[in-house]
Amino acid sequence: MTRSKLARRDFLTSASAAGCGLAIGAGLPGPWMQALANSATEQDRVLVVIQLSGGNDGLNTVVPYRDEAYRKARPKLGIAAAEVRKINDYIGFHPALEGVSQLMESGRFSIVQGVGYPAPNRSHFESMDIWHTCHNKKDRSPEGWLGRWIANAQSEAHQDSLGLHLGGEQQPLALVGRGVQVPSVASINQFRWNVQPTDVTSRENSRMEKQPIDKSQSIDLLNFVQSSTASALEASQRLESALKSPEAGGEFPKSPLGEKLRVISRLISAGLSTRVYYVTLDGFDTHSQQPLAHAGLLRQWSEALTAFVERMEAAGQADRVAVMTFSEFGRRVAENASEGTDHGAAAPLFFAGPKIPQQIVGEIPNLTDLEDGDIKFKIDFRQVYASVIEQWFGGNSTPILGESYSSLKLFS
Repeated sequence: MTRSKLARRDFLTSASAAGCGLAIGAGLPGPWMQALANSATEQDRVLVVIQLSGGNDGLNTVVPYRDEAYRKARPKLGIAAAEVRKINDYIGFHPALEGVSQLMESGRFSIVQGVGYPAPNRSHFESMDIWHTCHNKKDRSPEGWLGRWIANAQSEAHQDSLGLHLGGEQQPLALVGRGVQVPSVASINQFRWNVQPTDVTSRENSRMEKQPIDKSQSIDLLNFVQSSTASALEASQRLESALKSPEAGGEFPKSPLGEKLRVISRLISAGLSTRVYYVTLDGFDTHSQQPLAHAGLLRQWSEALTAFVERMEAAGQADRVAVMTFSEFGRRVAENASEGTDHGAAAPLFFAGPKIPQQIVGEIPNLTDLEDGDIKFKIDFRQVYASVIEQWFGGNSTPILGESYSSLKLFS
């Protein structure tokens, strides 16, 4: 009998013979469990990507509070100099970014100014696809930059999936790669492999027998467990231990992004070999009544990000875990008539986590030298990606990005 034709009852029997019953979370794919079984080493650097969907207003995130052109363009939406959290004599953070401001002071946060690309597209979907694939529509393949990196890293190291998307939305195109399986997991319940004592195995098996199953998912799990039952058990025990252990390093905010980053922090602490985690925070398309909505979103991002970095510091992981935050475009310089802002172009991008050698990269945007009312980009986003691939992951960015881009000094 081939492994793919193994009966469910035979699987349960073999699991019992191994001395355990496995209560498997819905939809948990085998390749991700393999990543759990392969413990990470201290040298394996991790990238967490936070996507701010909708187009974050970069000018009201990093505020050029002394620029008269900013005041003139935003008589209602402009943030007063007395309210900003000053970074230096020219720029400051939005008042909601208390945690981010503290990370900046501690040397664990950096701003990359004026990030964008030539001939900017103001469609949410098209611009996001450009950021995800590094190509315009006419030159595009159905693969993302991180998916290509994962495929390349896996082929070299002969490993299973190195990426994980956490959230209920559709998996980001950035993670798609040829021959790559990157799981999308909606909640913490999908991670649990509960190791049961042998005296409750029969009852657990009986319960599982009565449940309807997704055959395609069960085959993946059977293949994994049959090939490496001992590794699966060790992995599940390590994960369960991490999920049950006290959480050191402060509390996470009870927000959607806070919960996602809390889960990621626990997975990293569990020793996964996963190298890329991807989450999103939606709602940044602030065409009207922007001030309160934008402040709330920035506060959620700042609080969750700060809690995550503090947790990584407490776990001794901060210097191997970097967080990159980006949006598909910024907003136009001038406010509109609805106390909001419309789709723009270049905007700042952010890194947090490890000690960062240069905390402000790039020039303060010139608000008197615009392109169709938008900030001109000075740094191509693919330069940022090249820096991540080469400086953070130690790889070759050219085959991943399709051509060579000069890197920035982002990491030590």
